[in-house]
Amino acid sequence: MLEVKNLVKTFRSGDTTVIAANDISFSVPDGQFASVVGRSGSGKSTLLSLLGALDLPTSGSIVVGDRDITKMRDHELIGYRGRSIGFVFQSYNLVPNLTALENVMLPMEFAKTPKAERIKRGKSLLQEVGLQDDQMGRKPGRLSGGQQQRVAIARALANRPQLILADEPTGNLDATTGKMIFDLLHSLSRKEKTTIIVVTHDLEIAGKTDKTFHLDDGRLVSNNRS
Repeated sequence: MLEVKNLVKTFRSGDTTVIAANDISFSVPDGQFASVVGRSGSGKSTLLSLLGALDLPTSGSIVVGDRDITKMRDHELIGYRGRSIGFVFQSYNLVPNLTALENVMLPMEFAKTPKAERIKRGKSLLQEVGLQDDQMGRKPGRLSGGQQQRVAIARALANRPQLILADEPTGNLDATTGKMIFDLLHSLSRKEKTTIIVVTHDLEIAGKTDKTFHLDDGRLVSNNRS
């Protein structure tokens, strides 16, 4: 379970105090797929950064499983990001000189997973997201955008995280491929029992997720179930 309570994030901009997250509270059960929508500047990226422990809130709590990440020390946060969180970005962020398989194996290498296990799980995940055997040995430059995003999703799942955070994962894809990626994420949330939070501007696709959170000026204005 992901449980966010009374989350506040403020920062100074000149003489003005900006409230980027304004008393946000919500929960997402394990294995559900939730979306966050809102106009530019509504606080979506701030919320994602807080959930991923890339930034610290001014106040409030973020409980993942049974741990409040807002109370973790720096070295604990590093471990949390490496083991418990998977990130998927709009620009894929794959390492260009590594093959698809090597990209997926990289987080497991940092986690000191034995090489044989890294290879086995890497291939299994790439198969799960629909990559062919011959594509696993290709570097990102020889893969389509949709294929690169599939590799990025497999990489995010590598260390069996409790939570995957996806920031506009279909933003660089055409509508058909984007829908395929969303369907894939939805399927994986069930199969891998991983909670997935995705920021998107596509209201049609967001409406098909288990939950949709609408942000406006840093405040949660609605919480819909599909």
